[in-house]
Amino acid sequence: MGMRRVVRSLIKGDMIVLVSKLLGITPYPAISAILLLALTVAVLYLARSTAHQAIRAVSSALHSAFRLGATSVSQAETRLAARNREVLLAAGREAKERAIEREFERINNTVNKDLTTYPTLNRRLNEVIQSIEEDHQRAIEVPPDPPAWAKAVEAVAKIDSRQGIGAGNVLSDIHKSLVKAHEEAMVAYHAATAKRHDLLRNMVPHWRNIQQMLGQVNKNVESLLNRSITIDRHMSEYEDILRRSDRAVSILSSSALVYFFISAFVLAIAVGGAAINFSLIARPMAEMVGGTNFIGNFRTADIAALVIIMVEISMGLFLMESLRITRLFPVIGALPDKLRVRMLWITFGILIMLASIEAGLAYMREILLQDELATSALLRGDDALMLTSNDLWITTAAQMGMGFILPFALVFVAIPLETFVQSSRTVLGIMAMGFLSLLAATMRVLGNGCKHAGALAEQLYDLPLCLPLWLESRLQQRHRDHTGEKDIIVKATFEDRPSAANGQKRLFADHIDQFARNAESAPYTDITGGLLQAIEFLNEKNPGHKTIFIFSDLKEDLLSGYVRDIPLNLDGFDVVALNVTKLRSDNVDPREYLDRLKDWETQVVEGGGRWRVVNDLDHLEGLLKT
Repeated sequence: MGMRRVVRSLIKGDMIVLVSKLLGITPYPAISAILLLALTVAVLYLARSTAHQAIRAVSSALHSAFRLGATSVSQAETRLAARNREVLLAAGREAKERAIEREFERINNTVNKDLTTYPTLNRRLNEVIQSIEEDHQRAIEVPPDPPAWAKAVEAVAKIDSRQGIGAGNVLSDIHKSLVKAHEEAMVAYHAATAKRHDLLRNMVPHWRNIQQMLGQVNKNVESLLNRSITIDRHMSEYEDILRRSDRAVSILSSSALVYFFISAFVLAIAVGGAAINFSLIARPMAEMVGGTNFIGNFRTADIAALVIIMVEISMGLFLMESLRITRLFPVIGALPDKLRVRMLWITFGILIMLASIEAGLAYMREILLQDELATSALLRGDDALMLTSNDLWITTAAQMGMGFILPFALVFVAIPLETFVQSSRTVLGIMAMGFLSLLAATMRVLGNGCKHAGALAEQLYDLPLCLPLWLESRLQQRHRDHTGEKDIIVKATFEDRPSAANGQKRLFADHIDQFARNAESAPYTDITGGLLQAIEFLNEKNPGHKTIFIFSDLKEDLLSGYVRDIPLNLDGFDVVALNVTKLRSDNVDPREYLDRLKDWETQVVEGGGRWRVVNDLDHLEGLLKT
């Protein structure tokens, strides 16, 4: 701090001495200050053009650099968006293929299950139908045969009763016999009817069996129809993915975001379970690997417990891969079925061993805890705490159960982990796209800021030069204030005769060439002023066609204080920009060149004119006729 104060005091003293010397160039300090101010203003005024060029060069370089960087970042964003789209469509296509394959497997299993029971169902239906047909045949009502003595009764009935008394007795006996036969026939008929009713009643269970079997068939058919509807929906989405439609990409993006956050939430829960598992085995692991050993800043016991948990999670991943529930490791899914089943049982056995070890460590943890409590109580001389409760077995059993179950619970971490990995590619791509878009926008803003900062720096540079600049503007006001007839280099009205017109054209071209050879570059460019003069001149002449040619880079650079933001009355005019040259900054960022052309086109069209840009001067006449 002392050195800094000494340095500051020395610098301050030197500045005071320098100011004193500058103010001492004349006997009067005020006059010296005025002379110094005038000298400074003069130097700034003489260096004004160079300073403006330097400021413009720096601001233009920074503006071009930022715009170029923004363009590069935008291109990188476009490439990243295309890559993210490809990744998203590929992941969606794979997921849909798995879903469709699974649905077809379910249909195959359903059809196989139904077809295996179809012969039994067919046999039962045939048996029931045959039984119904037999009962139906037995239940048919058969009319009784007429008695054989009916003809005898008819013959007796024709005998005349006056021929003898015996005929009446015969008829009476026949009547009694008929009545008795009728009664017996009715009894037999009632018995047969009751039997037929019993047969029909026995047909009801058979009909119910048929109804149940047909209902089962209908249920199976409806299940297949529902699965076919699901397959149609999956196929429609799969076709959208193959067509690379924007709708499919939007759906997949939203689904990826949802899956990402859901899987992240489940993984957070799994991390909590792993932390509990770690707390169960970290303490007893110190008895196995030592409690005072360290690897770096971490205890060896904690690292060993963490390694056991990681091995359990790895075995769970391999188990899920062997079951083909997840597909994080395609090599495991591509193994032969026999080898894959072996790997399944090996990983399952290792998990059981690790779970048993954790259960033992949890039991050991409780024993160590009770031993520490008893030792602490003994050292304090507290005999009451040394008594062991009879309910401690509940805590011990709970810890052993958690130590055995948690490894199997961590097996299912593979499912949200796979979803998280697959969805994170899309989410990270979207985040990267947003970052690149923000970076490109920031660079564009900085580029435009540098451009406007350069213009502001020029204005600030001219601020101390307000007096000489005002004098300069007054001296040149007559020349700079407006454009007039004297500013026309050459004018000609061509005659109708071709020979005379050709001579006039050659003379016109000579004047233009002479002007171009002797012309010096002007510090300012007033394109709008030239258009106003051309509009006024052509409106006074009132020709048949009004065409204005502009030979310029269309970059207007006005003197400070000039206003050209006024509407142009170009109704009936053709404005043609000829051979518009490109600035150096246009080569860095062509959008500046295109934006400049677009601005002039908008201004001309809004004024009622027609705008054209012609760069092919060799065929100018033919282009203008079109």
